[in-house]
Amino acid sequence: MENTRFTRVRFGSFELDLESGELCSIGTADANNKVLLREQSLRALRMLVERRGKIVTREEIKKKLWPNDTIVDFDHSINATIKTLRRALGDSAVSPQYIETLARRGYRLRLPVE
Repeated sequence: MENTRFTRVRFGSFELDLESGELCSIGTADANNKVLLREQSLRALRMLVERRGKIVTREEIKKKLWPNDTIVDFDHSINATIKTLRRALGDSAVSPQYIETLARRGYRLRLPVE
């Protein structure tokens, strides 16, 4: 028998399709409930969801989002990626509902993943 793998996960008022990368807001009256995310923000979200409440370090995000030969200001780029992701989720760094910042270490998804 084939291993069952989850392709959709829910957290808060969102559902993420891990195969297609589509993020949808659930429980809304809008039939077109898709939330548009850039590739880097989507990849960061997948890391947070897959860890299910455990910390994702800034170093892990750096390695996952940018190949070794990439020349970029990583601190600024990671901050911008998380800021974009928070904006898409309607979240706040000051009073987070979804993404918690662990100073100088990384980030953690605050809500349980179903």
